[in-house]
Amino acid sequence: MIMDTQLASLLTAGALIVIGIFGALFLDNLIKKVISLAFIGDGANLFLIAMGYKAGGIVYIFLPGMSMSEFSQNAAYPLPFALVLTSIVIGASTMAVMLGLIIVLNKRYGSLSASKILGDN
Repeated sequence: MIMDTQLASLLTAGALIVIGIFGALFLDNLIKKVISLAFIGDGANLFLIAMGYKAGGIVYIFLPGMSMSEFSQNAAYPLPFALVLTSIVIGASTMAVMLGLIIVLNKRYGSLSASKILGDN
């Protein structure tokens, strides 16, 4: 049985979010924690894209010769795509800041281990 594209995207988004939460909570390496947080963000973005998917949808640009009813019935939803584009930009900048902080922590403590930096040993 072939799985529907939207269902496969939703399952993949859920898997990315679960893997990201697991990594952020249980991994000790700070770089791996940042990658896990990126997985959570990517899963959320994929979820939004999957929710905006419309089977047989057209690009949401009103083309010449197209009636308004045809456009409104067939156009995909533009809001999720705009939200994801914004989220990607914000996610890239926050990841850069997190990685910069990790560089500072590594220089100060000589380790990437969260338990060593927090002194939990």
